[in-house]
Amino acid sequence: MKRILIFCLLISVGWVCSAQSYTQKYNQYLNRTEFYDSQGNMVGYAKENTYLNRIEYYNSYGTLIKTENRNEYLDRTETKSPSGNIQSTRNNNRYLDREDIKDSYGNIIGYRKWNEYLSRYEVFNASGTMVGYYKYNNYLDKWEYYEQ
Repeated sequence: MKRILIFCLLISVGWVCSAQSYTQKYNQYLNRTEFYDSQGNMVGYAKENTYLNRIEYYNSYGTLIKTENRNEYLDRTETKSPSGNIQSTRNNNRYLDREDIKDSYGNIIGYRKWNEYLSRYEVFNASGTMVGYYKYNNYLDKWEYYEQ
């Protein structure tokens, strides 16, 4: 009985420790937001390009992955591939009080909603199942993403 209890305790501790998958922190020296995995390895970074008025995302090797800019005419944020093709869009849904995420064809692939009670952004897939959430860590001064 003790072995089963200890085994369950170890499994639950391991599950809690591995729940966090990515963290992000702003690097003031390099003027960019850096993304880290749960082991502390940098997996990429985002930097604002003021000349083209967009945010550019790079992997840890410096290769451009995607760009993100605000389309004021259509009132949405567009994510584009390095070649300029639209990958997804995000826009506010005031009726449902959330931010909808759509693919390049306009189909909803997920949404993000602020949870006032828990002070976090919750991320949902297209069927409405919560897949993770963003929580701000005041002690470390960074946003952390947790998967469900």
